[in-house]
Amino acid sequence: MTRLADAPATSRNREPILEVLKQELRDCRNVLEIGSGTGQHAVYFAEHLPTLRWQTSDREENLANISNRLNSVARDNIGEPLALDVLHDEDPDGAYDGIFSANTAHIMSIQAVVALFALVGRLLPEGAPFCLYGPFRIDGEFTSDSNEQFDTSLKQRDSAMGIRDLEYLDELAALAQLQRTALYAMPANNFIAVWRKMATVAGSA
Repeated sequence: MTRLADAPATSRNREPILEVLKQELRDCRNVLEIGSGTGQHAVYFAEHLPTLRWQTSDREENLANISNRLNSVARDNIGEPLALDVLHDEDPDGAYDGIFSANTAHIMSIQAVVALFALVGRLLPEGAPFCLYGPFRIDGEFTSDSNEQFDTSLKQRDSAMGIRDLEYLDELAALAQLQRTALYAMPANNFIAVWRKMATVAGSA
């Protein structure tokens, strides 16, 4: 029997995340998850949001973990994982009216974060949401001592990692024609930020 990869934090944060997604994804039908990791979020959200089709994706080296997780359940509203490296891969096929990502921005390089927002802007239609879960700095400050310590540990592992400033993410979002419409406080000093695709201004490039 294949041993499934497990991210313990997923079982702790999935319920509060779900409550936000019920609200923010209520008009969506086809959602892309960027950075599905172990596939645990995908399985849980697909079960509790049965009207959605949940498309998993991640970098190539993580696809087997996701596939193993999906093969352990019988859900017909989860797509087999797509290989997606935001820095190097082509845009995924399919039409998506929502995008979700959890615990990715702080482990990506800043170049990858820039590419992530550009990708979201290309994929989403007008009014569609991008929900990003994780820790953020707000007004240039960490929101807790534990987040500051976490940021230090991330940078010790890889200098390209780090907790991102929410205001900087808003700037990246604006470049991709996205505007932040909500910010939800989550357990363990995390947040869900929600940006939505703005209408294209007539005559703009």
